[in-house]
Amino acid sequence: MDDDLIDSSELPLERRSVLPGTGFFYPDSLDEDRSEERAKAAIDGADAVVVTDSDADGLGCVALIRELYDAALDVEPFLDDIEARLADDDGGAVDSTMDDTDDADAEAADTPDSAVGLIAAGPHSLTESLEYVAAYAEPGLDVYVCDIAPDEYASIAEPLEAVLDLSDRVAWYDHHQWPEEAADGVRDAGVDLVVGDSDEECSTDVTLRSLDYEFQDRFTELAAVTRDHDLWINDDPRSKDLADYAFWTDAEEYAAVVGAYGASLPQPVTDYISHRRVRKNQLIEKAVDRAAYKSVGPWTVGVTYGRCSQNEVADELQAAGADAAVIVKPSGSASIRGGENFEQAHLVARQVNGGGHPKAAGCKPDIYDDMMDYAYHWTTKGETTKRVILQAFERVAEEMAADDESEGDDADADADDEADQ
Repeated sequence: MDDDLIDSSELPLERRSVLPGTGFFYPDSLDEDRSEERAKAAIDGADAVVVTDSDADGLGCVALIRELYDAALDVEPFLDDIEARLADDDGGAVDSTMDDTDDADAEAADTPDSAVGLIAAGPHSLTESLEYVAAYAEPGLDVYVCDIAPDEYASIAEPLEAVLDLSDRVAWYDHHQWPEEAADGVRDAGVDLVVGDSDEECSTDVTLRSLDYEFQDRFTELAAVTRDHDLWINDDPRSKDLADYAFWTDAEEYAAVVGAYGASLPQPVTDYISHRRVRKNQLIEKAVDRAAYKSVGPWTVGVTYGRCSQNEVADELQAAGADAAVIVKPSGSASIRGGENFEQAHLVARQVNGGGHPKAAGCKPDIYDDMMDYAYHWTTKGETTKRVILQAFERVAEEMAADDESEGDDADADADDEADQ
């Protein structure tokens, strides 16, 4: 296939906004090979390894753990590379692959090794990442898992237990909603599991308080600003900078920069963010313009489609009156966002192959059997995916109504009992 057919960086904005990035078209087999090679390289010779989500929260955990082990990478080569990307005036070397991926881990060339290896993962690749650690780690390696929650213990039991057999320390720091069975299984296996309150802490907070180390003030500030974004507080404008930068750049670069500077990013980075935001804002506007609003149970749900920053789009839909927002992506996945009037995002996501927080969750409905399904997805701007997710909202609304009715019946019964007495 001609590379130009899957490179959307030069497409007009309207077409670019409805198609996935270049990375989507890489076969899983090739991506798995690359992931395994990167994991093997990260583990080789390391004193510790961190398996983590590659967003700002997960990578904030990496910065803390590398500080603990005195294993931070030199930041200057990364800053030089950022300035070179800006000089090229192309929006960044990874531009064509980063706008519609769930895992924003771009591959950096010639990244020096750290004594704390970084394996970028997500809920759907967690088992595989733990398998890599079990396969390539030397006995005595310390292992940390950060900012990821498994859907069930059985899916990770075998590789996790293999990791425990060879590691001196296995710790897991997170703040997501854990199924009780999964948390019990991880703890019973021997992992030091710390799960923070998802309404109060981000995973960087949890890692900061769990590590026996006196961190400098910039790391405390980094955790606070990361929390500001990750918990959708949005009081500190720097939190959006952290989130955007983590999404647009390589995981190693982000961890090195915030490890050196904390939340107060240096000028080359803020210039780079400003450069990328021009296109980002255009894509947000396209997605907001496409939105439709549906009444489901007690909620108004804003639904849209596009290659965009889902948090900002969700904010716009909620400002227009939506209790919940659904942003369907060209890749086939979707983000679900809630607020004061909707705290069941994780329940909806679990109905369609996903999970997350009460006010923010993600999913990818299992409805894509071949490329014709994806072609239909792109040309209809996610029609089937929208329908399936709205049906999940309906089921959750029905379950809540049934629960309320049952509670009402129980209260009536209790009242009758008291009257009889």
